[in-house]
Amino acid sequence: MPIVNADVAAVFNQIADLLEVQGANPFRIRAYRNAARTVDELGSSLAAMLARGEDLDALPGIGPDLAGKIAEIVATGTCEQLERLRKEVPPAITELLAIPRLGPKRVRALHDELGIETLPELLNAAREGRIGQVKGFGARMEQQILEAAASRLAQERRFKLQVALQVSDALLSELKAVPGVRQAVAAGSLRRMRDTVGDLDLLVTTQRGSAVMDRFAGSPDVQRVLSKGRTRASVVLRSGMQVDLRSVPPASFGAAWLYFTGSKAHNIALRRLAQEAGLKLNEYGLYRGNERIAGESEVSVYRALGLPFIEPELREDRGEIEAARGHRLPRLVRLADLRGDLHSHTKASDGNDTLQAMAEAARARGWQYLAVTEHSKRLALARGLDADRLARQIDQIDKLNASLEGMVLLKGIEVDILEDGKLDLPDAVLKRLDLVVGAIHHRFDLPRDRQTDRLLRAMDQPCFTILAHPTGRLIDERPPCDIDLQRVIRHARGRGCFLELNAQPERLDLTDLACRMARDEGVLVSINSDAHSTLGLDDVRLGIGQARRGWLRARDVLNTRPREELRALLDAAMGRAVQPRASAATKASELADAHEA
Repeated sequence: MPIVNADVAAVFNQIADLLEVQGANPFRIRAYRNAARTVDELGSSLAAMLARGEDLDALPGIGPDLAGKIAEIVATGTCEQLERLRKEVPPAITELLAIPRLGPKRVRALHDELGIETLPELLNAAREGRIGQVKGFGARMEQQILEAAASRLAQERRFKLQVALQVSDALLSELKAVPGVRQAVAAGSLRRMRDTVGDLDLLVTTQRGSAVMDRFAGSPDVQRVLSKGRTRASVVLRSGMQVDLRSVPPASFGAAWLYFTGSKAHNIALRRLAQEAGLKLNEYGLYRGNERIAGESEVSVYRALGLPFIEPELREDRGEIEAARGHRLPRLVRLADLRGDLHSHTKASDGNDTLQAMAEAARARGWQYLAVTEHSKRLALARGLDADRLARQIDQIDKLNASLEGMVLLKGIEVDILEDGKLDLPDAVLKRLDLVVGAIHHRFDLPRDRQTDRLLRAMDQPCFTILAHPTGRLIDERPPCDIDLQRVIRHARGRGCFLELNAQPERLDLTDLACRMARDEGVLVSINSDAHSTLGLDDVRLGIGQARRGWLRARDVLNTRPREELRALLDAAMGRAVQPRASAATKASELADAHEA
């Protein structure tokens, strides 16, 4: 079980956090942040690259020093610099950094002013009203910190989906290499593509005498063995993630996979169906009396219960069983359905790659288009574009498009939505674009009515196409803005604009429930990577999982449209009075999906 890319990224982010707490050079801090993002988005395993003798210096933002640290982390799980910083900074400081609204600068301020070094100390200071007296905090932020600290102390640890996927992929690769293992799969909330994962649940079938449990429990990445038997083992990895491995006979594999995938509510509903039919369902199979009538596959269990196969992402007891019984299950969107991506960044703002490189990476994925949407001028730290720089990039894209074959770069901008709902750039330059992606990057704490009105006014601007990461949440770091989401969705429908499902692993914003709300209101969702490098384009995979949890079909997703149909939709949203025409592919899809709810 090797160190995965997410482990390396986590070490680099911890180094950056601790350096920032110490007040180190900002450029040095940024180098570690950029390196973390690069390795996190890398499609290839760093451990495998090192094993093949590949030169890591060629990766964006990775020089010889960082390449050496990567090798050290892959070999040991940590690096000398991180361990040195941990000795220099109070150990509980890193726990404080996990609290929403507490970045390194604020953690340092609380440490210097109030001597706060631990989570319980933070909670006590908030309860006593001392945090609100520190410059830059205030009563409202103090209350938010109090709630977040109390919640953090009470909750179980969960891991972001991308981290869990990387760990799972590495573990399954190792398990499949063990002699006697026939099948090795992931179950649990990871298979259902929840945005965070608690424990990992893995399932294997093996030949008699396989040493899979010994190999699993004896891995060098295991910090603690909780239990180990002939058919089950449970361990805690060095990352703190608990992993449960079960070995089941082939005749029970489908029933076990169904059971351990969950959710608990879905399983209860299935057992109720079985009882109504005089049957019994458990992880070993579906039984009539003592006779097992199904269980070798999930399909066999569902079929015996009179149901079609229900995709794992839908198994939350949110109407999927009723839809299955009524032959109304949606044909969920797939990664292959995407024709492009409508939110990406290049070196012109805070990205790592050039226009040409991003275009080639999009074409390599078989896409017809990629929208380049740099930040606007208000985000100075991201080197946001003013009107003049944006105009120059428009000309650059036009020139590059003239030489591209098979795909096109769309001209866009991720423009800041100001506090009054206006946009950060003038209409005169925005009108030259194919699309305008509006986003909030400041004043996340406005009251519900003001925040909602801010978004509605932004959508009503003449040049507005897509509302980016609509709630502004960062998983485990920043809570969503307090907005009337249904009102926002209905306003988007009336305005004729679209909502983004931002697939960055720390965002996954919209949530699954919000995606379903958009679908029910007839508002198209754009599944975008928000990539800051060619590697980041692969994050759309996470967005697809979230969209499937939200019951989205290909026809509910904006960027499943072919290029010409997409252009018509974008033009209409930008007020260019062009009526979209459905393509033959879209019409065929709608006919095929006519049975759906």
